[in-house]
Amino acid sequence: MLDDVEAVVLVGGKGTRLRPLTLSAPKPMLPTAGVPFLAHLLSRIRAAGVRRVVLGTSYLAETFEEHFGDGESLDLELTYVVEDQPLGTGGGIANVAKHLTTENVMVFNGDVLCGTDLTAVVDTHRRTDADVTLHLVRVQDPRAYGCVPTDADGRVQAFLEKTEDPPTDQINAGCYVFRRSVIEDIPQGRVVSVERETFPGLLEAGARVSGHVDNAYWRDMGTPADLVHGSADLVRGVAPSAALPGPAGESIVLPGATVAKDAFVFGGTAVGRDAVIGAGAKVEGCMVFDGAVIEPHAVVESSVVGAGARIEAGAHVRDAVIGDRAVIGAHCELKGGVRVWPEVQLPPHGVRFSADV
Repeated sequence: MLDDVEAVVLVGGKGTRLRPLTLSAPKPMLPTAGVPFLAHLLSRIRAAGVRRVVLGTSYLAETFEEHFGDGESLDLELTYVVEDQPLGTGGGIANVAKHLTTENVMVFNGDVLCGTDLTAVVDTHRRTDADVTLHLVRVQDPRAYGCVPTDADGRVQAFLEKTEDPPTDQINAGCYVFRRSVIEDIPQGRVVSVERETFPGLLEAGARVSGHVDNAYWRDMGTPADLVHGSADLVRGVAPSAALPGPAGESIVLPGATVAKDAFVFGGTAVGRDAVIGAGAKVEGCMVFDGAVIEPHAVVESSVVGAGARIEAGAHVRDAVIGDRAVIGAHCELKGGVRVWPEVQLPPHGVRFSADV
């Protein structure tokens, strides 16, 4: 158990790739499988034995403390540190340095869904007497990510930018263990990237940078498609979490929601509080936020339906983001990454967006 380790979670980003969802909430606070995404990460941190977590916040910073408070309900001690201006990953870590007390500190990017064994990552850090240890995950197509090759002894060799011919399938998974003295050496008060400045600088200085490599579940939740798929994986139990508000299965329906008996709600769908799913509706692999309404015989697939939004009868929505309180008129058809901003109202038959005629 990691009761002698503290954790830092970086949650300061604006989540611009997820707009319009992040206009009203930071990315880590978006309802994911029925609870804020951050709740899943905090539950895993606590399950590993960590008791104290420092949250590095910036964008809509107050929303975190309003929801989680001092952390008592999670059996955690939470401390909030606000960045007055964005400082990057390294700058964000340096900004919380004075609040840390343990020799080793786990650092997490707050937008990654991962199932790795946190205790094993720390064990690798201690066994190799590392200054920093990175969790590295193997992916089928590493071209979209920076690659991190390691030698036979597990030492990190380099930090490589995205390339069409990557030399390894290992990528940075956004979870690190730092010796606290390394954190204290990161420059204060300016933008610092751990990937481009801190880690390469450590290699040049001859520091021990270790890699903990595994094939654990991993997903960057930065795009609407990844957010929807990650939420569905949590609901179905494919991605591990102790924070689910109900048993894993085809769907999770929160208290106050109404689902018609002949509606089809499956594929890892999460239905928020006071939402309504009408008769004959088909809702597959979706995030349906609080108070949303999906009317009879509408079809909604792999999409986010924002709080208080309405999908009217017979509409078909696939791979889309519907903003809070938007209205998709009856028999409209929206597919292929369409995003509808909050409050927008599309009239019945007003939009048909699909590849076929």
